[in-house]
Amino acid sequence: MEGDKYYEELGVAVRVVHMACSLCQRVQEGLVSTGSDQVKSKDDDSPVTVADWGVQATVSWILSEIFGGQNVSIVAEEDVQTLSKVDSAGLLATVVNTVNECLAEAPNYGLPRPDNVLGTSQILETISRCNSTGGPTGRHWILDPVDGTLGFVRKDQYAIALALMEDGELILGVLGCPNYPMKKEWLNYDHEHYQSMSQMSPPASDSWEKGCVMYARRGTGEAWMQPLVHQQKKLEWPNSARLICVSSIDDPALATFCESVQKANSNHSFTAGVAHSAGLRKQPLRVYSMVKYAAIARGDAEIFMKFARSGYKEKIWDHAAGVVIVEEAGGVVTDAGGRPLDFSKGVTPLRLFSTFAGASNLQEGLQM
Repeated sequence: MEGDKYYEELGVAVRVVHMACSLCQRVQEGLVSTGSDQVKSKDDDSPVTVADWGVQATVSWILSEIFGGQNVSIVAEEDVQTLSKVDSAGLLATVVNTVNECLAEAPNYGLPRPDNVLGTSQILETISRCNSTGGPTGRHWILDPVDGTLGFVRKDQYAIALALMEDGELILGVLGCPNYPMKKEWLNYDHEHYQSMSQMSPPASDSWEKGCVMYARRGTGEAWMQPLVHQQKKLEWPNSARLICVSSIDDPALATFCESVQKANSNHSFTAGVAHSAGLRKQPLRVYSMVKYAAIARGDAEIFMKFARSGYKEKIWDHAAGVVIVEEAGGVVTDAGGRPLDFSKGVTPLRLFSTFAGASNLQEGLQM
């Protein structure tokens, strides 16, 4: 892709998502010893952690440093309301330390690092800077710092999602999936059980145990996957990148479909009815976060359906990166009527009746 118009943007996005994965892994390991001190509840009762704020601050600083703070518009999930409370002083200090530790390693990923340690006010500013609402004109980065925070807290699947939209059209998408297993069968198990299984069945020399970054640029017809960088090694481009593509299965009876784990924002019973009517016979693969898009893009599953419950609003950061990757890997992403998703109308314009993602030859039977 060298020489491409968006070559620099894609390279920076992939590298900073690798950094974010490393940050999340460290925070997730620390949750064992520190427990709930690093986990808070937002107004909607969804969890938020040091990793959410840490990733948002890290990505915000890197993008602003490389592309110019005044010229970078970032649409992202988190704000500083909880961090700014008096009783969150310890949490804020942990976020500041986590971000500085991560940024100090930026040269390992081919990215700049600050000349000096960032202070508390600077960290809060980098998080608050991600307050764009997007729209049909201009260039906007779309970030979900930790998609599937509940999965993250439970040491299960989660994703770091970064996309770029220009003049209302998605340009590129990057998904970091730190716990994505080497074998698709292991997606059925929680991460701790997977760890014990992986020790019993070590990876082959030409593969990696777990964790990857997937990425794609619109219009190339290619989606790629790289292993994570472990143990403070340097990211050497293209880092064993390999092409990925959606499954070739076209028989609904043989297809695996993904859906959300949580029932709070997804109508499982309705989805089950649609799946049965369409001829799907396998039990659903319930996975946290945009890892469902990753499973479709890698061919580990064929369909992702989400029928949102009444009153639940889909956000553009919940889908943008995954949509680009699935489509460039040969899949199709639409609403229930077969219409493309429109990301150009703000943060919560989707109001999806459903999301369908999968191979085009399975799409028709699932449209309503």
